[in-house]
Order: sequence, then structure tokens, then C-alpha cells
Amino acid sequence: MAQPNRNARQWKFLDIFTAMFFSLVLLFFLLVFTPFGDPLAYSGRQALLLSTSDPKQRHRFVSLVELGEHRQPIDPCPPDSVDHMPCEDPKRNSQLSRYMNFYRERHCPLPDEMPLCLIPPPLDYKIPIQWPESLHKVWHSNMPHNKIATRKGHQGWMKEEGPYFIFPGGGTMFPDGALPYIDKLRRFMPIKGGIIRTALDMGCGVASFGGSLLAEGILTLSFAPRDSHKAQIQFALERGIPAFVLMFGTRRLPFPAFAFDFIHCSRCLIPFAAYNATYFIEVDRLLRPGGFLVISGPPVQWPKKEREWEELQAVARALCYELIIVEGNTVIWKKPDRDPCLKPNEFRIGLCDESDDPNVAWYVNLKRCVTPSFINGGYAIGKIPGWPERLLRAPSRALIMNNGIDLFQADTRRWATRVAYYKNTLKVKLGTPAIRNVMDMNAFFGGFAAALETDPVWVMNVVPARKPLTLDIIYDRGLIGVYHDWCEPFSTYPRTYDLIHVASIDSLTRLPGSRNSSCSLVDLMAEIDRMLRPEGTAVIQDSPEVIKKVARIAHVLRWVTTINNKEPESHGRGKILVATKTFWHL
Repeated sequence: MAQPNRNARQWKFLDIFTAMFFSLVLLFFLLVFTPFGDPLAYSGRQALLLSTSDPKQRHRFVSLVELGEHRQPIDPCPPDSVDHMPCEDPKRNSQLSRYMNFYRERHCPLPDEMPLCLIPPPLDYKIPIQWPESLHKVWHSNMPHNKIATRKGHQGWMKEEGPYFIFPGGGTMFPDGALPYIDKLRRFMPIKGGIIRTALDMGCGVASFGGSLLAEGILTLSFAPRDSHKAQIQFALERGIPAFVLMFGTRRLPFPAFAFDFIHCSRCLIPFAAYNATYFIEVDRLLRPGGFLVISGPPVQWPKKEREWEELQAVARALCYELIIVEGNTVIWKKPDRDPCLKPNEFRIGLCDESDDPNVAWYVNLKRCVTPSFINGGYAIGKIPGWPERLLRAPSRALIMNNGIDLFQADTRRWATRVAYYKNTLKVKLGTPAIRNVMDMNAFFGGFAAALETDPVWVMNVVPARKPLTLDIIYDRGLIGVYHDWCEPFSTYPRTYDLIHVASIDSLTRLPGSRNSSCSLVDLMAEIDRMLRPEGTAVIQDSPEVIKKVARIAHVLRWVTTINNKEPESHGRGKILVATKTFWHL
């Protein structure tokens, strides 16, 4: 009979211990030296990357993305962030002062306070309907907000019809449509003929007025705040109409002096004569000499608004505006085209000091003084070329810059050549129905936009607030745009541009004259991703070193990229990255 093995129990324990030890060693090697460890490392990095509690951790993982050591796509933001605008966050801004609507202006979180994540599209999002069909209908599922259709449908704003929102072209003051309203205006204003080109529509609703003026050759920038009429600017941009989220509050609007040939308010409810006529004075800063101001709705001959109407007329008289017509609830004034005219007035309005630069308008408080109008009369309507001649002729304001005329002409030639290269060699879909809303993030003189003039697009020309303030020249050309600091998010909804273009992207993150960055390239490109539509295009130019870094960041944004040489006529060593934003869902 076999004797029992007294060591059998011990050997069993040793076998288990040995197996566990070697299993742990094997697991260690798998996690460290093979791709199997990437998901665990990725989840840990993502938790830190999305965290806003420790800025040092955020900075460290931003560096990992820039160096290419974070290879997995950045996680989506929560589903309730589909329409998120960081600087126009109602919950965050509701705690601020109500004085002059300060709480509804831009108030941006610090970069360290914003999570790094990608804004997802809404459920059932579809690639937007192409222009010009989009002017009249958009997909309901892309912005499933019925509030305007419910409350304003009887006024012709919009209505729901099957899978679409339909836009009949009406507004509160023109429920029968913008076209009859425009016909009324043309009896008193030169709507056709190229005299009026740039317009500003304040409190625009869904921008049917600006959309209708496009057929007249008038390029209108429409704005409204993010308010109880949820997503009105989002609807405008989905339609392919130039629009921008903006509140008339305590600051100058982000435009240069004498930018607009025509300024319009249809029931915008801006108290023009309040606060010693501060808002009317700002409108005067923006309106070109000889330009037209149209106000429809309260307080113009409006019941129980007699005092406000009298005050509004008194301000216009003090600034020597010519009254063209008062018809019903609509008034049309023309700004004088001569030297600044200011009559004695009850509003204590004076002329601005020579030290005040009227073109500086980024986070500048409103002024209670009138801006001197022009240099040598070169800004006035009738003294500048009409449209389209003004597009390619160097304006008088270019003379202020050193070698301004030569710079302007060289910039125009360079972008005509480069845009042809984009289309013919890089196969960017400019000039096709696939691209309607375009942004140039570093516009300078607007040469890129000028080269696209024959295409079915509009371009938001952005002049960085810390660079030379050339936006006035862009407006003199008959183009539109805004000032902006790219270390902050832009005032637009997610998914609003088909193509975003930027030359010298690295310069947008740096202080002028410095090699030090004031913000992160990762944050900037995440903002581009927020603004870009699914299947939209980004075209980025810079040095080979910067483009290599941009390509690494583009990978974690889920973009598909190609890196290309610059056009043969260019003598620089720069590269061009062309990227497509992929269409993904939660």
C-alpha cells in the first residue's frame, strides 16, 4: 500500500504562488511593452485630462498631447453639452450684474477651468442642407429647439414641417416677409447699385432680413445674444447666413470704427437714448459717414413709448443726423458725411479725445463721446468706391500703415494664387455646394476672403485683437469680420462652419513680440473642432515644425489629415495641413 505524501499540500501551495508570480510578471510586461496597456493608461490620462481641479495635471497632459505621447482620441463631452458656448454659459453668467446687461455679455472661464473634451453632435444629427436650399429649410434634428417656432411662427420666423424647420422669411416687424419690408426701405435708400455693401442687423432673430439682403449684394452681419429665444443665431448659421452671438451691453462691439454702411434694428429693443445716449453713440462709432440707420418698432411712434421716442429723436438731432422718413413704426436717418457735427444737447455728449483710438474695441468699455469721423473725407459713402470695385482697390485707411498700399496689393496677389492652389492641387472643396460658412482666423487684410468672392460662400474674417488692427481695411473692402483673442473661445455655437482657415496658427497663441505662449495650441485646436461641422475642413499653414505638432493634435481630435507643400510660387519653407473632421456619435 502506497504511503501518503506528507508534502503534497505544500507543493500545491507553492505551485499556486509560483504561477501567480509569473502571471504578474507577464502582465507587467504586457502592459508596459505592448499596446494592451494603452486602454488602461488612456483611461487614467483621460480622467486627468478632463479634470479641472488640478491645473498642473492639465498642463502636463496638454504637453503629452502636443508631444504625441497621448495617442488615443480625446473623450466626448457629456451629452448635454451639444450646444455649449463656454463664454456664453447662462448658468455661469447668471450670478453677474444685471446693469446694462453685463451678465449677458462674454464672460469666459480660464483655460484651466475648461475640461478638454470634444463637443458631440445631437442625437440624429445630419450633415446640413446645402446652400441655397438651406436659406429656406434646415434639419429639425440638428437643432431640435421648437421654442421659436411655437412662439414666433405666426410672425413668419419659422415653423416645423416634417423633418425640417421652414423659414418663410418673416420677422416681428415684417410678418409678411422681409422682401416687402426691403421694398419699402428701397424707396428711401440706395439698396441696389453697390453704394451700400456692409450692414449690421442688431437683434436679428433668425436673420431672415440679412439673408434676404444677400440677393441685393449687401453683406449683412447679424447678431443677437444667447437669450430666451434659444438658438436664434444657431438657426441663422445653419441656414448659411452670416451671424454672430453678441450682446449690446457695457462694452464696445468688436468692430472697427466706420465699418458699416447700413445699421438696422427691427424690434431689437435696444434703449438707444438710455445711459446718456451711450448706445446711440456706439452705433454712431460703427456707422460710416453718409451711412443709414433704420429702426423699426419700439419706441418709434409706439403707444406708451412717447418719451423714449422723443429722446431718440433728440439724440439724432444732437449728432446732426438727417431724418429721411418716419413711416408708421419705422424711422430712417442718414449720418452726416462731413466733419463731426455735434450740437448742444441734454445728454452731455462731447467729442472723444485724440488719444482715443476708435478702432480698439476688444473688451473696451463704451464711451460717452463722439468719434471724429474720417481722415481727408476718405471714409464716407459716395467717396469710397462702390461694390464690387472697392474689393480690390486699396482703401485710404491702408495709407496709415507703413508701405500699406504695397502690402495690400501683394497680399491680394498672394491669396489669389494660394486659393487657386487650394482648389486645383489640394482639392479643397471651395467653390462647391459643400462649403458655405467659412472662417479665416488670422485675416490681416482679408485677402483670403477676397479671393473667394465669386464662390457661394461668406467669410468671417477674424483679426486677432493682439495683432495690428487691420479690420477697418477689411470692411473698407466690403467684407465683414470681428476682433477676437484666440486664447478665448469664439462667440458661436458648435458645428457652425464648413471650413476654417488659419495661416500662422502658432502666432495666435503667443504674445506680440514674444516667443512665449499665452495659451495652448491644444485648446485652440479643440476650439476649432467645436466650431467645425462634422465632415468640415480645416486648412492650416505654418512652419514644418508647427505643422508636425498640429498633426499630432489633429489625431487625438479624430481628424483625418494630409500634409502638403506650399504652392510652387511661394518661396517659404512652410507646410499646409488639410484636415477633415470625422462624423462621430456618442
